[in-house]
Amino acid sequence: MKQGRVLKAYNSFFYVLAPSGLVTCKLRGKFKNRQVICPGDLVAYDLLPDGTGVIERLLPRASLMRRPAVANIDQAVLTFAAAQPDLHPLLLSRFLVLAEWSGIPSVVICINKCDLLGTAADGFLEAYESLGYPILRVSAHEGNGVSALARLLPHHVTVFAGPSGVGKSSLLNAIDPALTLATGHVSEKIKRGRHTTRVAELLPYKEGYIVDTPGFSSMTLEGIEAQALPTYFPEMRPYLGQCRFSPCSHSHEPDCAVKTAVQEKKILPERYEAYLAILQEIQARKKDYQ
Repeated sequence: MKQGRVLKAYNSFFYVLAPSGLVTCKLRGKFKNRQVICPGDLVAYDLLPDGTGVIERLLPRASLMRRPAVANIDQAVLTFAAAQPDLHPLLLSRFLVLAEWSGIPSVVICINKCDLLGTAADGFLEAYESLGYPILRVSAHEGNGVSALARLLPHHVTVFAGPSGVGKSSLLNAIDPALTLATGHVSEKIKRGRHTTRVAELLPYKEGYIVDTPGFSSMTLEGIEAQALPTYFPEMRPYLGQCRFSPCSHSHEPDCAVKTAVQEKKILPERYEAYLAILQEIQARKKDYQ
């Protein structure tokens, strides 16, 4: 049995990169009708006489990004635009929670289109930098910051994720024009980008991989448990377990250490508001299922 990494899944076919080259595989019957294999997965497969393969086994995962599903990622570049579309704190926090929940070891915030806004967003970004997230300010159009971004990529499996229209594919083309990824534009009517990337795909790059993913105009986080949610906010972790009540939702209870930290400006109000918004969605979804 041979082993390889799934680069792309499309129309029930899985394109697996092995030392001998790219092998088009299908799933063994026991896997069918179950979405258990995704890009980035390491798999064991049998090679058929016609050169295609049959995936027999999924190998253990180091991490899994839930949306879009990409496995074994060790770095996430959360890509937003300084303008067109505007940078929304709630959506940024949603993607940060997604990365934390997915167990991705390294998370970088990349702000594209900085040529449209200059330094106007620096104060806002510095607040997120203080949380431990490196910030890259780039412009795919002018080339500013692209080389600094490119230096982060060798020897890593890096997923580029973010809203539609922020220029993920344009950034990757600026890093390596040979990628020739399709790009779109932001709609003047709805102020959202067009989804030019249709499926997540691993692209080999300098002893590693980069992953261009479809963009989203919204981000749901179905599957997160309410009690686990605070652990995905790094600034809340020091205060967990210090509240008067246990468990504490950090929303309405008195003598809550997290709420006190917000009042003392040790936690950004916008981050706490994002926490509450996500918590309310989780609680509402739970009621719908009951």
